[in-house]
Amino acid sequence: MSSSAVALRRTAAFFDLDKTIIATSSAFAFGREFLSNGLITRQEALELYLSKATYMFSGHSDEQMDSTRDQLTRMVAGWSVEDIDRITTETMHNVVTPAIYAEARELIDEHRSTGRDVIIISASASILVEPIARELGVHTVVATELEVKDGKLTGEITRYLKGGAKADAVAEFARRHGYDLSRSYAYSDSATDIPMLEAVGHPVAVNPDRALRKHAMKQGWDVRIFRNPEPLIQMPNAKEVGIGAGVVAGATALAALGLWLAQRLGTSQRAAGRTPD
Repeated sequence: MSSSAVALRRTAAFFDLDKTIIATSSAFAFGREFLSNGLITRQEALELYLSKATYMFSGHSDEQMDSTRDQLTRMVAGWSVEDIDRITTETMHNVVTPAIYAEARELIDEHRSTGRDVIIISASASILVEPIARELGVHTVVATELEVKDGKLTGEITRYLKGGAKADAVAEFARRHGYDLSRSYAYSDSATDIPMLEAVGHPVAVNPDRALRKHAMKQGWDVRIFRNPEPLIQMPNAKEVGIGAGVVAGATALAALGLWLAQRLGTSQRAAGRTPD
């Protein structure tokens, strides 16, 4: 058998990261540490916690992902790459390691034991994904890339892996390394990753959101629920964020009030034969 034929028989397992490998969001996980090290303000810390709570409760739509992307890239402009590496490395075992699903660790080890390559592919920034990959013993990361100049982040994105772009990245990576995608696996929790899941022969929905669960059931895909650890949603206390607890409660109440008013407005306009603008 020729070497090219052997290469084409290689297979891979592509893992999304957030809520698939870890029971949280890598984009928000280090918020407290960035606050403690003076990289973000108290107000920005609160915004991160609220965004994380929304994400953990209901996930993010395409529009919400783009909004979060813009929020985070504005926030990190000017940050030192060296500082980020130091903070994420020093706090990894306290912040992220306890949030790694035991089921995901076992599955990664299982794929490796069969000779299958494991790749983490994520819409989160590679600078945050790579330390988590090292913790898992995963050597290959394909993730969103942020522009760096003179050792600092500029706030610009050079590659954004979301939706179809993530599927394109999988196809490109497979061509370059000779993977047989029809015999490869992919894992994700989000409907935004359906294009990536459709690109492989063995798509698996992990802790799927409602839209992905519906699609997976219709297509007959494997669905897995990872429960260890249980995803926990905790609002910041006053000491962590450095503001009064009343401000946190007030912000949460305002968000809930805004949602209630929007629902009431839509109901009243539909009753009057109108649709909201």
